[in-house]
Amino acid sequence: MFSCGSANGEALWLKFQLGTTHLSSAELLWLGSEGGSGSGKMKVPIFRASVPKSHPLLIHSLSSALPLTDEASKKKRLLSCCASSELNPVRPELTFCVGTHLIPHPNKVEKGGEDAFFVSSYNGGIIAVADGVSGWAEQDVDPSLFPKELMANVSCLVGDVEVNNNPQILIGKAHAATSSTGSATVIVAMLERNGILKIANVGDCGLKVIREGKINFSTSPQEHYFDCPYQLSSEAVSQTYLDAMVSSIELMEGDTIVTGSDGLFDNVFDHEIVSTLAGYRDVAEAAKALANLASNHSLDSNFDSPYSMEARSRGFEAPLWKKILGMKLTGGKPDDITVIVGQVVSL
Repeated sequence: MFSCGSANGEALWLKFQLGTTHLSSAELLWLGSEGGSGSGKMKVPIFRASVPKSHPLLIHSLSSALPLTDEASKKKRLLSCCASSELNPVRPELTFCVGTHLIPHPNKVEKGGEDAFFVSSYNGGIIAVADGVSGWAEQDVDPSLFPKELMANVSCLVGDVEVNNNPQILIGKAHAATSSTGSATVIVAMLERNGILKIANVGDCGLKVIREGKINFSTSPQEHYFDCPYQLSSEAVSQTYLDAMVSSIELMEGDTIVTGSDGLFDNVFDHEIVSTLAGYRDVAEAAKALANLASNHSLDSNFDSPYSMEARSRGFEAPLWKKILGMKLTGGKPDDITVIVGQVVSL
């Protein structure tokens, strides 16, 4: 079981191209940095969702619903309630305890990279990641602008009545509201308090559920061909929310959620994710450890990464000098790396 740390994260002010957005202590939007320190690393405050006043605790609803007149009838009714709850046990409401870490591509540290993410305690909790497509730099477009604005719009629309806790609709409305030029892969996961996690992803940002030391669920990447994932774009001809892969899974208290950009999953194997998580009790430290592992692998030309293995399976070969020496295509993939680790806990 991970430690959730402090529930009192500071309110953050983050500036981006649309202006200044104020975020409460229950949510965090990471939009990169402009002219920052260059570290590009960030440990995020932990949150636990609180029960809103409109949703009273069970014990309160029971007591307020019993207009008792004397001690005998009071005991009788309490016994009846206890017997009923034993026959039909009430499932605890669930939320996330979350920690995050982002390491930009070595060449993009100054601007904070081209990934953006959003976490919130809305309902049972929301996790979202967007990965900007770097190819736009060839057209003198900053690839970080589109994912930043997309995530800002996600943060503004989570409570929209038309979204209705549907991550696919949330992606669609956020995309429609995004005016920046560019494109991005994206994943949004929304946890309902009954434990149902709804997921929608376009492209190769991913999510895995670890239960009892094993990968219990994984999203699948979408791609046109190797290294060309599905993506939302400012272009008229592109994927839309209708192309999202939609899935849901029933979570249990104690499950661990790992969400990230392809910078994580291209460089770290599933068994490494599981073994790394086993070594940490704090979600923020676990996220940092996974991000550092991915970063180290990404810069290791001799590491046989998930990315290099996939490349070989698609017919890609090592450079000629390596082939002459009898070496195969190996190495990690330098990239922006976003990692979000969520521990499922009861309210």
